[in-house]
Amino acid sequence: MQTIQQEIDERTNLTSSNKLELLLFRLGEDPGLDRNELFGINVFKIREIIPMPTITAVAGSPPHMMGVVDLRGQILPVIDLPAVAGCTPKTGLNILLITEYARSTQAFAVESVEDIVRLDWRQVLSAEGNGASGMVTSIARLDGENSDRLAQVLDVETILRQVMPSTEQEIDPDNIGPHVDLKPGTVILAADDSLIARTMIEQGLEAMGLPYIMCKTGKEAWDQLQAFSAKAQEEGKTVHDRVALVLTDLEMPEMDGFTLTRNIKQDPRFSAIPVVIHSSLTGSTNEAHVRKVGADAYVAKFVAEDLANALRQALSTIH
Repeated sequence: MQTIQQEIDERTNLTSSNKLELLLFRLGEDPGLDRNELFGINVFKIREIIPMPTITAVAGSPPHMMGVVDLRGQILPVIDLPAVAGCTPKTGLNILLITEYARSTQAFAVESVEDIVRLDWRQVLSAEGNGASGMVTSIARLDGENSDRLAQVLDVETILRQVMPSTEQEIDPDNIGPHVDLKPGTVILAADDSLIARTMIEQGLEAMGLPYIMCKTGKEAWDQLQAFSAKAQEEGKTVHDRVALVLTDLEMPEMDGFTLTRNIKQDPRFSAIPVVIHSSLTGSTNEAHVRKVGADAYVAKFVAEDLANALRQALSTIH
């Protein structure tokens, strides 16, 4: 029988093999399809799973906010996830998923929890361009390439922004600071699978005056880096004449940010390129893995000034 520590060690070691564990749950029937689809969220984001407690309604709450729950002295907002996704639970809202995400803790109400599955990120494909809504980042093939059992991986970033929008200005140029000058011809190569995250990153980079190329997955960024290297070699240059820094998320279809960073740092062509990881997967365990794969900096989503400071610091190390 595994000890709790063995389970934790095994789970965190997934980051060294381009794998993840996905918590599968159901939200109820989709009225358009008359089916009860599977949804998923990375286990790393789950703090705990509890039976539905008493929810206290809050006056003036935004749509889809059920209220708050007192969990051992911590007051947490509770989001009606089926309502957000347009589903109707048949048996009611029975479970709360307590999640830690981007420096915040919140609860998502769901109908039922099904299972935890271990997948290779290559089994997780981008949902963009496949008719998925903006709240679904990717589709997981649960039983391999020929599987017809699929789970929709939710974009927690987008859901939280929709339900609890920030009242502050997201990008304040005065707080970002002066523009940063890169070596002429070079760009920031950035990767994130969330549409809203890409939009915010782009706004931050533009406020800093940094040219960039944005990718949707780690694999797309890795392929772009290979193409840059080949083109530079044809011109008698190096990839450093084209890429100043790589900015990457951790959770991405096909290739995660840990694997992308490890590939970069283990390849002599790219190892000197600074890598900054920008992720909603916060906590000391993930930060330790960031250091282990050789990233130059780690910054939690999303505070534009923190990201700007991390990029400035990493770019200042380029010789």
